Amino acid sequence: MRSFWLYGALCVAIQGLSGCGSNPVAETKTEVTHSTKVAQYDRLVVAFGDSLYAGYRLAPGEGLAPQLQAALQASGIKARVHNAGVSGDTTAAGKARLAFVLDNHERKPDLVVLGLGGNDMLRGIKPSETKANMTTMMDELKRRGIPVVLTGMLASPNMGQDYGKSFNGIFPALSKQFDAKLYPFFLDGVVTDAALMLPDNIHPNAKGVTRVVEGLSPLVEAALKDDKEAVLEK
Repeated sequence: MRSFWLYGALCVAIQGLSGCGSNPVAETKTEVTHSTKVAQYDRLVVAFGDSLYAGYRLAPGEGLAPQLQAALQASGIKARVHNAGVSGDTTAAGKARLAFVLDNHERKPDLVVLGLGGNDMLRGIKPSETKANMTTMMDELKRRGIPVVLTGMLASPNMGQDYGKSFNGIFPALSKQFDAKLYPFFLDGVVTDAALMLPDNIHPNAKGVTRVVEGLSPLVEAALKDDKEAVLEK
């Protein structure tokens, strides 16, 4: 809990600036690695989020997309996980680019792992706006027939009880409304362990991402399995 409060204090102090600086070298190299191996995979997963997805300050291969892809492969699932994380993105920014990302793949994704909202919280954006933006994105994915795994975020304690109650309820409500699998808190078991965090105490290091993937990958595997069975039933 002490580490989580430190996380909260740092979040409010920097107002999201640490998440706004992109990591173009790592992100670009990751995309090149994935794009050169498209033909090897029969499932396409898009990891759509902010700096927590983008691999902020991590080397190629250490971010969420490559580690999740490796975990899926190890489980026998031939999936390509596309890194669509952009550091500093709010839900409004994500809403604005979602259609472009989806339209610029070689085929329709089998699954989108969606995780935005952290930067909204850091900027003190009204939870009602965050929920509206997330709902629009979920509606778009539903319209396209693309299943979703949501990764939730929790408001830092410093944001106050009322803000936290409104913000923290967004992701469970969306999960229920759209029948989407939910990983309740992206940094669960990570933010409270300094050994798993970068020095900014906001972003996970490579080992921290590994911990995230350990918890997240079973949900992704289950979603891909459900989608495949639904297709076969048709």
